[in-house]
Amino acid sequence: MNMEGFDYTAAIKRLEAIAAAVEDPRTGIDEMDKWIGESDALIEKCRAYLREAREKTDKLA
Repeated sequence: MNMEGFDYTAAIKRLEAIAAAVEDPRTGIDEMDKWIGESDALIEKCRAYLREAREKTDKLA
């Protein structure tokens, strides 16, 4: 996965916003479904970003 241009900090902030929205009792099921799908994609990108960062640091050692 090409992580060029990926903003990890922005992704974490978005995940926090999604979590707050999902926890809001006014949030409907349809909205939750949409946000859960978005959060799944963001989590996968974050994991890939962290894996790539770990691989780069391992090469430095």
